[in-house]
Amino acid sequence: EKEKDNRLSPRFRVVYSQGVLDTYHIVVDTKTGVNYLFAVSGNAGGLTPLLDEKGQPVVTLDETK
Repeated sequence: EKEKDNRLSPRFRVVYSQGVLDTYHIVVDTKTGVNYLFAVSGNAGGLTPLLDEKGQPVVTLDETK
């Protein structure tokens, strides 16, 4: 029953987008809070975690939980 509830809410949320031909999106994993950069250029794309100045993943805490 709990898994059914998890499928109703999206796991990943786009919080920022930029660009037209080459696009960049910041995506947040709603379970862990980890931020990722998703870049698309033509038919190619890549995903990497965003890191802070200390090299640690940027985490956005969900204040609604």
